[in-house]
Amino acid sequence: MQPSKGRRKVGSTPAGAGIDSAEKLDELLISSAICNGEDLGPFVRKTFGTGKPETLLHHLKFFARSKESEIEEVCKAHYQDFIHAVDDLKSLLSDVESLKSALSDSNSKLQSVAAPLLSSLDSLVEAQTVSKNVDLAIGAVTHCVRVMELVSRANQHLQSGNFYMALKCVDTIESDFMEKTPSSTLKRMLENRIPAIRSYVERKVNKEFGDWLVEIRVVSRNLGQLAIGEASAARQREEELRIKQRQAEEQSRLSSRDCVYALNEEEDDEFGSGPESSDAGSSGGGLLGFDLTPLYRAYHIHQTLSLEDSFKKYYFDNRDLQLTSDFQVSTMTPFLESHQTFFAQIAGFFIVEDRVLRTGGGLISKQQVESLWDTAVTKMCTVLEDQFSRMQTANHLLLIKDYVSLLGVSLRRYGYAVDSLLEVLSKHRDKYHELLLSDCRKQITEALSADKFEQMLMKKEYEYSMNVLSFQLQTSDIVPAFPYIAPFSTTVPDCCRIVRSFIEDSVSFMSHGGQLDFYDVVKKYLDRLLSDVLDEALLKLINSSVHGVSQAMQVAANMAVFERACDFFFRHAAQLSGVPLRMAERGRRHFPLTRSQNAAEDTLSGMLKKKIDGFMTLIENVSWISDDIPQGGNEYMNEVLIYLETLVSTAQQILPAKVLKRVLRDVLAHISEQIVGTLCGDLVKRLSMAAIKGLDVDIQLLESFTENLTPLLTDKEAREMKKAFIEIRQMINLFLSSHPENFVNPVIRERSYNALDYRKVATVSEKFRDPSDSIFGTFGTRGSRQNPKNKSLDALIKRLKDVS
Repeated sequence: MQPSKGRRKVGSTPAGAGIDSAEKLDELLISSAICNGEDLGPFVRKTFGTGKPETLLHHLKFFARSKESEIEEVCKAHYQDFIHAVDDLKSLLSDVESLKSALSDSNSKLQSVAAPLLSSLDSLVEAQTVSKNVDLAIGAVTHCVRVMELVSRANQHLQSGNFYMALKCVDTIESDFMEKTPSSTLKRMLENRIPAIRSYVERKVNKEFGDWLVEIRVVSRNLGQLAIGEASAARQREEELRIKQRQAEEQSRLSSRDCVYALNEEEDDEFGSGPESSDAGSSGGGLLGFDLTPLYRAYHIHQTLSLEDSFKKYYFDNRDLQLTSDFQVSTMTPFLESHQTFFAQIAGFFIVEDRVLRTGGGLISKQQVESLWDTAVTKMCTVLEDQFSRMQTANHLLLIKDYVSLLGVSLRRYGYAVDSLLEVLSKHRDKYHELLLSDCRKQITEALSADKFEQMLMKKEYEYSMNVLSFQLQTSDIVPAFPYIAPFSTTVPDCCRIVRSFIEDSVSFMSHGGQLDFYDVVKKYLDRLLSDVLDEALLKLINSSVHGVSQAMQVAANMAVFERACDFFFRHAAQLSGVPLRMAERGRRHFPLTRSQNAAEDTLSGMLKKKIDGFMTLIENVSWISDDIPQGGNEYMNEVLIYLETLVSTAQQILPAKVLKRVLRDVLAHISEQIVGTLCGDLVKRLSMAAIKGLDVDIQLLESFTENLTPLLTDKEAREMKKAFIEIRQMINLFLSSHPENFVNPVIRERSYNALDYRKVATVSEKFRDPSDSIFGTFGTRGSRQNPKNKSLDALIKRLKDVS
């Protein structure tokens, strides 16, 4: 009341009217802010800032009083509505009471009707619950029964060793039944036993695989021996086929009209033509069958156990270790005795690996097999290099080379590269042949030292076939009567066997080694054997052991037979090397035993010349100044002719005609030289015409002897044989001619006296002059007429002195 009075007092004056309007404005602003719910903070701060909070408090109180009347009016308006609502509620309450009684009556009637139904419903719900529980129980029991059936089946498979099916049962239990198994006990049992079963299966399979690894080593060795044996049999069949083919070719060359032949090549079906012929399953087919079931079983089981990669590595590591173990060469056993086992073990190893590669389903890769093979080839090459460097016997080296080449043939069928092995064999070709030559040198020396220089006696046909026909030494296709005396001694077939064995060993070493054309190599070493070994041995024999004519004749006969034998050697080498004979004959060289052949003939000629020299000593008994001409020839010539006739009759049984001709020519030339030498020598001081004519008779006897060799010589050869004593014949003709001075005429000399030496002619001419021309002959013949013959000789001697 007081504030309002105060405001009215202020408003009564003009100055107070302004203040009153300002307060009204503040009041309006505060009222507006309160009504709008605005913040009164600015008003409060302003009021306290001016230091007049009472004004604000006054305005607030005034606003509150102004609102009380409004509140009262609102309350009055709502009170009427409340009264009306209470009246409505009272009327509603009566309706509710009537509805309650109606509902109670309906409820009583409903309960009386629904009570039996509810009891039936409870029974139904209970039955359904029991049925559901029973169904659940049956389902659980069925599930457990199926689990137990699988468990029982797994146990049966385990007991029978059918591990894969056991693991499949375990996998089914684990994937389809483990999580759904209602029995916690059964579930715990399965959780414990399933890993144990898998571990058990893994152990069992690993044990079987370990046993297989032990067994496969023995199997591999037998397998390698079998494969190499079959390769050897196939090679033998090929050799037999080549022999038949060569025989057919020879027959066709001899008689193309009468020859009817056919070569049927046998099927190479001993173990198939390669890996394609074998069974693709775990156990191979044919003779090379071997069981890979344990390996593939273990691999399959590990695949089932999701251990495939680890098993692959385990398998490769173990096989690598086995291969490394196979590389060990025993130091207790000579390599010659153990090499077959060594190489057969490796061959069998890679035959097994080839089968695993092709049928193992990725158990081992091609790169891994190639890596193992590269390691094996390197090791085998090292072993061969080491062993070959130690060997000093050609046969040992050949045995190992043949087996290695068969190893190469066997493994090449499976696609393995064996060139490195063959290169090692080729590298030791020279050493092998040097050893072979050394062995042959010893054998030939022994054969020659055992020779008795006697013709070989053969009592049976098989001896003739073995010693003559087998080396094509026969001179006729007619089989002789037995007993048969051959023109050669035992040296010839013995040496032929040695040379033939050398050829066969050389071809055996060179063949099947990757080199197709090796005839030139075989021929080169055959030339060395004949030229360096056999020829030198024969030369040594001739120079040291031949002491008689019969021995020398036998050696010369042997050399003639060796000439035919050498042709056979080169043909035989060509045939074994697969070279056509026409090519071999086209490239044939000279006779490789020329030195020993010449030495044998020279030795025989030398001994015959010594024998002739013994008879030629009788020439000292010739009267060179006698006037009587010996009608039957001089004594020395008769003795010489008797010996020559005996020699020819004997030599014809041993020596070939061409050898005998060469020897006879040499001997006759020696006789001529001896006679000329005697005429020119100191033994003859003077010569008479009768002595010259006696020599003419001697030479005629020689010419008759030569002409009587008609079965041995042709007419042309007889004429050629007479040239052996052409010097003495021309000299005799010169001194028997009426004009010996014609000797100095070049034309006449070239035509009739081309074999004469003018110095010898001069010497003999001096001795042939008539004694009446000497200083002592002038006393009895002084004033007589000079002989025209002597005039010619004087002219000849003068001309010859002028020439000299």
